[in-house]
Amino acid sequence: MPAVQDTAVHLSDRHFRTIAELIEGQVGIKLPQGKRLMLEGRLHKRVRALNFTGLNEYVETLFEADHFDTELTHLIDVVTTNKTDFFREPQHFTFMRDVAIPGLLKSHGRKNANLKIWSSASSTGMEAYTTAMVLDDMTRNGSRFQYRILGTDISTAVLRLAKTAIYTRDVLGPVPEQFVKRYFSTSRDKSRGEVRVVPELRRATHFMRMNLMDKSYPVDRDVDIIFCRNVLIYFERETQRKVVEQLCSHLRPGGYLLVGHSESMIHSAVPGLKQVQPTIFQV
Repeated sequence: MPAVQDTAVHLSDRHFRTIAELIEGQVGIKLPQGKRLMLEGRLHKRVRALNFTGLNEYVETLFEADHFDTELTHLIDVVTTNKTDFFREPQHFTFMRDVAIPGLLKSHGRKNANLKIWSSASSTGMEAYTTAMVLDDMTRNGSRFQYRILGTDISTAVLRLAKTAIYTRDVLGPVPEQFVKRYFSTSRDKSRGEVRVVPELRRATHFMRMNLMDKSYPVDRDVDIIFCRNVLIYFERETQRKVVEQLCSHLRPGGYLLVGHSESMIHSAVPGLKQVQPTIFQV
């Protein structure tokens, strides 16, 4: 009897390898043995929703043609890590405001430039909306430019949250108080404890699903700033190089790539990428 219970609750070695190889092949993320319990825990809800007897039955049916694409989307949502905050790694936004944007406006060589910013692993949208707050504040203080922000992610679940732009009030801790008052509206039902990004920032921000492992990206090739923070660490070094090269091909000359603190050495494998600060690069 215990063996049957374990089969329902835990993945066999073979089935864990099946999922790990599938995920690495599809989205570049490695799932080492240390992630096995996490994976099992996250899959249980999906297994129950589909009325399978256990995790291994779920994996056995995963590759059936009639529902593979749909289930792969759910599986990717389960395994991807979507840790994010407003104003995460705030020095990046200070650099963008004080150095990058003024320099880029000069290079555009015209008034009312249209800046393009891309949050390439946007998760629930907090990075993109932080960018929108900073840029809107600059325009209120005399900078003359228009802007468009694109957020992309592999997870459909977090993109749904990003598009609604509804968050619980407790995530607003890092947001300056004047920005909270200016850029968020409060739910009429106070008991819900929810806020929503104001319409003018939502109109300037677009989200779509995209896989960084794709051979080409459906994104303009004159982007001014690309954020790709805290996602490259999940890739093998060669995959990191390919992704960074691909991202940089979408930057205008003089454009910036911003990465996470643990990813500061990625430039060494990409020719022509100049390090401006430990986590900030320019083409």
